[in-house]
Amino acid sequence: AKNDIKSCYKVAVILTTGKNKENQEKNKLGIDYMRKACIYGEINACDDLGKNYYNEKSYIAARPYLHSSCLRDDKNACEQIGTIYRDGHDVRANDVKARFYYEKACELGNEDACINVALMYRGGFGVDINRTLEKKYYQKACKNGSQAGCGSFTKLDNKDKGIKTGFFDFF
Repeated sequence: AKNDIKSCYKVAVILTTGKNKENQEKNKLGIDYMRKACIYGEINACDDLGKNYYNEKSYIAARPYLHSSCLRDDKNACEQIGTIYRDGHDVRANDVKARFYYEKACELGNEDACINVALMYRGGFGVDINRTLEKKYYQKACKNGSQAGCGSFTKLDNKDKGIKTGFFDFF
């Protein structure tokens, strides 16, 4: 019954959060309940499984759940799977796949993902170095609420306009 699945998920959440998360046995039991709820169609349980596995650094287990969550436009899941590919966590590092997931997360409003894409264009990681696109993604990060994105965008924009803003600009 649908209510049983929801109850299973609710118990899983209780067992995997707060002080219960620190108790290894309760946390493991919660993950088991979460997995069952996911198998029987509780989408939130599947999303939480991916996040739990990611936070526990069980990247192989996290990847399929994060991928499914990303397909349903979970911006944080997209950003996390991008990081798995960028850093090569239990997979071969792949900047092209990382950028794909980071770009999707950025479009969904994840400011960290926007900064990661900007850095990829800045350093030529899986792409040609492209200052225009670097600046564009810093601006998106800024629009998504990132102070660092705003600062980086402003610095590049001022430099493009020939505006000197700091002591070191004169040297």
